[in-house]
Amino acid sequence: MTENLTEKWEVQLRKGTLELAILAALQQRTLYGLELLKLLQSLPSTSISEGTLYPLLDRLKRDALVDASWVTEGDSRPRKYYQLTEQGQSKLLQMRALWRQSVTDIEQLLTSPGPLALTMSQIRSQVPSPVSAPTAAHPTLNDVQPNQVDPQPQHNDGDAQ
Repeated sequence: MTENLTEKWEVQLRKGTLELAILAALQQRTLYGLELLKLLQSLPSTSISEGTLYPLLDRLKRDALVDASWVTEGDSRPRKYYQLTEQGQSKLLQMRALWRQSVTDIEQLLTSPGPLALTMSQIRSQVPSPVSAPTAAHPTLNDVQPNQVDPQPQHNDGDAQ
């Protein structure tokens, strides 16, 4: 079961970072689809299928983050080349800054959680047990008897009531 959870986490991580990976791959070059796919597949954390890449490229094109053009080289069949637009370059810079901050934050938590971090045993020791014995300071409702409740406060200043 742990392996299945790890697998699910890896899939979610890949989904969350794939757009950044594609924009980064196109940041200073133009690549055709299969070339981009092979590049992503060469990296363990970005390995995807064609069925994932091409719909994502279509969405990035609709969002004006990438531009695509068909190019025929010699006798070979035409290839669709992708490149970043200005808007895509801007988005990449924003995503890169957020990615770097996220990595820094998570690395901080992994290496030293900080002075405010409590272990579970520390937390449990600070939380009262749900079934705790009553004390004089905190009696339970069952400990208060009707004759102990005085609806009229007593005045000890000598005034007659």
